[in-house]
Amino acid sequence: MTTPYVSWPREVGDLRLRVPTSHDVDRVLAWRNEPEVTRWLLRTTLDADELRAAWRSSLDDPYDQRILADLDGAVVASASLGVDDGMGQPGSDAWRRAEGSLGYLVDPAYAGRGIATAVAGALLDVAFTDLGLHRVTAGCFAANEASWRVMEKLGMRREQHGVRDSWHDELGWVDGYTYAILAEEWAGPPPVGAAD
Repeated sequence: MTTPYVSWPREVGDLRLRVPTSHDVDRVLAWRNEPEVTRWLLRTTLDADELRAAWRSSLDDPYDQRILADLDGAVVASASLGVDDGMGQPGSDAWRRAEGSLGYLVDPAYAGRGIATAVAGALLDVAFTDLGLHRVTAGCFAANEASWRVMEKLGMRREQHGVRDSWHDELGWVDGYTYAILAEEWAGPPPVGAAD
């Protein structure tokens, strides 16, 4: 199996998608650690050193894609695509590095502009076109309607509704959703500009 190569930056509408640099840490954390954002995250706080280390470790690993979205000079979103083995029997390696896990965050000042859909759609395209993955999943708290609406716009199907399966510090035990899409179901990124 040859190691794939993913090329950045990429343009998606008015967004420029690129790999992060250490200079971006403070710009991202300025909005990433706001209560409006962390309300829907499992990892509610992240410090600069942790973020910098995660970005640095992903630079040479095509199976750990971490990107930022720039709009008019502002970093407005971050997203990630991690690749893992699927489930499979040992008679074949088809399941190795076959499944991706998608995540995305948008600066609240830019919410509702279609940025999450554009960024997540670009990473799904990378997953299926550049990396040749079989399947990609994403999850969220069920109450995070903005997030699951993005997944549905991208053609992902709700595969799991976990009843009170997720702990939320403010709300207690809450429901969670898991979405997925297969390579053969991927129709490509939606048109840019559809509101999230």
